[in-house]
Amino acid sequence: MNAVRAVFASRPTAIRKLYLASARIPQLQPLLKWCVANRIGYRVVDDEDELRRLAASTHHEGVVADVLRDPPQALSAWLQALPEGPCCALWLDGVGNPHNLGAILRSAAHFGVSALLLPKDATLSLSGAAARVAEGGAEAVPLVRLEDDAASATLLRDAGFTLAATVVRDGENLFATRLPQRLVFVIGAEGEGMSDAMAATSDLRLSIPGSGAVESLNVAAATAVLLAAWRRNP
Repeated sequence: MNAVRAVFASRPTAIRKLYLASARIPQLQPLLKWCVANRIGYRVVDDEDELRRLAASTHHEGVVADVLRDPPQALSAWLQALPEGPCCALWLDGVGNPHNLGAILRSAAHFGVSALLLPKDATLSLSGAAARVAEGGAEAVPLVRLEDDAASATLLRDAGFTLAATVVRDGENLFATRLPQRLVFVIGAEGEGMSDAMAATSDLRLSIPGSGAVESLNVAAATAVLLAAWRRNP
C-alpha cells in the first residue's frame, strides 16, 4: 500500500495498470478516480493466488501496480543539481539483495539521504520486491549510476564530499567520530564486504562498535545505524 501510494503521489503517470482486492477499494478511491480520468486500466482481483502471482510475493497487501521504472541519473547531472550544505549519499559497493536494497531505501528516505550511488557494473536495480520493502522510500531517494570508480570518487570530492568506507573492524569508532557534513558512506556487499581497493581509496574508515557476540550487523541494519549517526551530528 505505501509503495503504491508513494508512486501515485510522486509519479502518477508511471502507473500503467492497477490490480486490487475489493477490500482495498475504499482506501484507494483517489487513485481509482485518477485511473478512470486518465484511462489507466484497473481490475478488481479477489483470487488470492492470482494476486500472489501478479506480485510475485505473498506480501502484496491487496494491491499490485504495474509501474514504469525511473532510470538512474548520471552522477554529473545529480551533482550539478545538488544544493550547497549538508548532504549524505550511499555508495553501494556490491550490495545485491533486493530486500536489503528496499530496507536501505526506507532508512535513506527516513534520514534524508540525497541519493543511492550504484557502480557502473552493479546488477542492482529497483525491483518490485525492493520497492515494496522500501514502503515508499524508493520514490524519495533517487538512484545515481556511476561510471569509473576513480573518476566518480574525484567528482564527489570536488563537490566537497568525504568518502567513508564502512568496515567490520579496524575502522574509527563511528560514535566517537565527528562526521563531515557532506559525506558518502561506502557500503560493502552482504557477504564479503566492500572491495579492498574501495576501502583503501576512501578518506575515512568507520566501524560500528558492538559486543562482539556476532561479527557484524546485516547491511541494511548497519546502514540505518550509520545514517542515524550522521543525522545527529550538528
